[in-house]
Formats: sequence, structure tokens, C-alpha cells
Amino acid sequence: MRLGRAATGLPAPLRAAKLAALLPALLPALLLAGPAGAQCSRAIAVPVAPIGVSIIVQGGTVSGIYPDVLRTASQKAGCQLVFTGVPRARQEVLFEMGKADLLVPATRTTARDQAGTFIPLIGHRATLISLAGPRPALASAQELLERRELRVAVVRGFDYGEHYQALVKELAKQGRLFQEVDSVAVARLMQAGTIDITIMGPTTLAGAVMHDTRLAGLLDKLRIEPIPELPWSTSGIYVSRRSLKPEDQAVMLDMVERIAKSNAVMEGFQRVHRPDILAESVRPR
Repeated sequence: MRLGRAATGLPAPLRAAKLAALLPALLPALLLAGPAGAQCSRAIAVPVAPIGVSIIVQGGTVSGIYPDVLRTASQKAGCQLVFTGVPRARQEVLFEMGKADLLVPATRTTARDQAGTFIPLIGHRATLISLAGPRPALASAQELLERRELRVAVVRGFDYGEHYQALVKELAKQGRLFQEVDSVAVARLMQAGTIDITIMGPTTLAGAVMHDTRLAGLLDKLRIEPIPELPWSTSGIYVSRRSLKPEDQAVMLDMVERIAKSNAVMEGFQRVHRPDILAESVRPR
């Protein structure tokens, strides 16, 4: 940044003080700046699925918190990211098969660790979410399993760890599990009264509600119930070891690490979501 003739003509102590005052404003850009001359050997394939305001897919256009942050960082790293919209379950399969270079956003799991390197960006957890009503609170997964009259929906391809998978598997055995393509479909089922509860991050469902006019008013009716079987974990980005050359892996890992240090993703959530929704779902890593 050029300070202009007036600034450069200041005595050294005053010039240093002026630079120190400017540093906080410059810090995010400095953190996102990649190593000099870094660039990828090819375009980086990033298939993504709609996830609230984290990932927004409208026709052929992809936007949202993660794509916006990644585009800014990739430009500084000298790389081109190619985003394509796919269902969440397909996004997962593409990454496992080595046909996707990044998996974003993602919770860390043992299965995903086989295919890529995980970099955490935020703290995150899934909860039970329903519409407010007189139903007694649910304090555990066991209570949910015992309340067989409650119908539950999840997004196919979402994975919040082993306890989540075990719970979903048992609900399917009981014949009361709905698996949908995205969070908007789940929210519509909830609004229609077809299901009683969903299991996902509150910001994910809230983002879906915010961007669908047919779901207007649903956000203020949500009831969020954390359970111990779905504790706080981390959410972030996987960089593929199957699809990327070592040198491209290094550039992507450096780029995502810089995003993590900049706190840009957390700031994106803070700009979009109400504090009460964030408090139950997202926090700094």
C-alpha cells in the first residue's frame, strides 16, 4: 500500500506509528496471500453440494461463504478453482474415488482420512432440530430411538462421525428415517409436517430456510436440542491425496492453512447468521 508523499515525508517514529495503525486492516489480506510465484499445474476440481449459505448452487452459479473465501485465496495462490454443483452423496463419492480435489465443507472422519488431508476451519456440531412445540425435550440419542412416533430426516451424504452414523442406521432399521438430497428438501418436509426432527448443523438448516421464500417464517420456529452423542468437533476442508500431484497438494494445503489462520470462514458465518443460531452450531476452531 502506498502511503503518499505526506506520509513518506513524516519523521521515522511517526511513520512507524502510522504503519502500525494500518496493520490490523492489512492483516487478513496478508494471511490469505500465498507464497510468491505459487501456482497449480492444472485447474482444481471442487464439486460442491448446496449447504445453507455455506454453499449456494443456483443453476450453474456457485456462491456462498466457502466458495467466496476459496476464490479469494486461490487467486492469491495463482490457482484456478472450478466449482460444479452436485448432490451431497455424489460429492462424497467423487472425493473417495479421486475425482475431486477438495471436499468442502466436511467434518473429519476415518473414512475421509484415507483419501485426503484434513484442515480444520471452524468448530461445529450437529444437533436435533424440530419445530417448537409441547413435546418434552430429548436429552440423548437413546431417547430419540425410544420415541418411535417421531419421524426423522437427514441429508444423504452428510456425516458427523461414528455416533451419527450409528444413530442414522438404527433409525433406518426402525423404518422412520427419511433421507433427502439437501437441507432445503428436509426443511420443506418439516414445514409440511411430514417429519418431526432433523439431524444437522443449525446453520445448515437456517441457511436453507433463509434462501427459500416458501420457507418464510420457519426460522423463528426452530427448536434446537444438542445431545451428547453429537459433540463439538471441527469442520473444514479435505485436500485430496488421490487426485492431486504432491506439488499441487502442497499449494492447496498452504492455501487452506492461510484461510484457517485468517478466520475468514468464521467471519462469514457471523455476517450471515443470528447469534443464537451460531451459538448452538459454529464457533472458532
